[in-house]
Amino acid sequence: MTLSSYVRAALTPRTFLPILGSISTGVLLMTMQTTSAQAAGQYYNCANANGCTLVDSKYFTSNYTKTQYPVVMAHGLGGFTKMFGVLDYFNGIPSELMKGGSEVYTTKTSAVNNSEVRGEQLLQQVKTITAISGDPKVNLFGHSQGGIDIRYVAGVAPKYVASVTAVSSPEQGSKTADFVKNVLEPNNDTGEPSNVTTQLVSGVFNLIGGFTDVGSGISFKEIQAQDGWQSLMALSTDGAAKFNAKFPAAMPTSYCGQPTSTSANGIKYYSFSGVGQVVRALDPSDYLLAATSVPFLSDANDGLVSACSSRLGYVIRDNYIMNHLDSADQVLGLTAWGESKPKSIYRTQVNRLKNANL
Repeated sequence: MTLSSYVRAALTPRTFLPILGSISTGVLLMTMQTTSAQAAGQYYNCANANGCTLVDSKYFTSNYTKTQYPVVMAHGLGGFTKMFGVLDYFNGIPSELMKGGSEVYTTKTSAVNNSEVRGEQLLQQVKTITAISGDPKVNLFGHSQGGIDIRYVAGVAPKYVASVTAVSSPEQGSKTADFVKNVLEPNNDTGEPSNVTTQLVSGVFNLIGGFTDVGSGISFKEIQAQDGWQSLMALSTDGAAKFNAKFPAAMPTSYCGQPTSTSANGIKYYSFSGVGQVVRALDPSDYLLAATSVPFLSDANDGLVSACSSRLGYVIRDNYIMNHLDSADQVLGLTAWGESKPKSIYRTQVNRLKNANL
């Protein structure tokens, strides 16, 4: 048989159509594979000095949390990203958001320092994240002191920020911090502790901060600056007042008042928090928070932050039945029976951002 005969035989409908079908199927499968990769929720750990490392990627089946801009999460005092590759600070929340299409980045700043130092570190990571993602802005979430750090970023570099969500954050200071400061050095408003006891306490906090750096994947040579005294000053009522004078956006004008605005410089501000300390008898951390809540007296609080101090921008709720650690779903995720689960609260808020085209 000649070559032309083979070609004619191959191009008959009976033989050609199955070949065409096989090629089409292959192309379709490759297209689906590419689409699946593009439609995967991403989770990055941004604790390393060279940028962000992809932790996980999952194909999502809904667009419930697929925001226009990435979600960036900032930890609180003593915080970390993914400790020794096992324990998430935001316990399971990034993975939960990924399922709905979120691109999530967790950040690492000095575990123990004031919010201007931490905020500047966070800003540098936000710039890195916008470069990696290709998006000009991010949606910032900050738990506890992280909710103050993200306000710093929004205040000094608003062009990078689409929204700010503060979670159980002491925006007007913590009475627990006031109590500790008054026990140690009530009249010291300087940048340095002046007695041996305070220096020792500050040193212990500095060691804890260094440990969380190493646990998050930061090398010994790149451990971030830690300052226990500066963190205590920043979280006190007086320290918060000084910070708020510089960054007043979306803040109430009085301690227990409601914010009069929910946006500034094109940035939308939100907050949510809880009240209660012992919400699950099996959770040992609840009893510690019951002890740290004593300075608040009758002021409703979550063990470290009062409902009044947590308000910023659009207050989603300030009375969830959850304590300070519950609001990041920490300590095995043991939360109150019958209350909304932290993962669900975060999902709903990210969906709110999506619906606001953020």
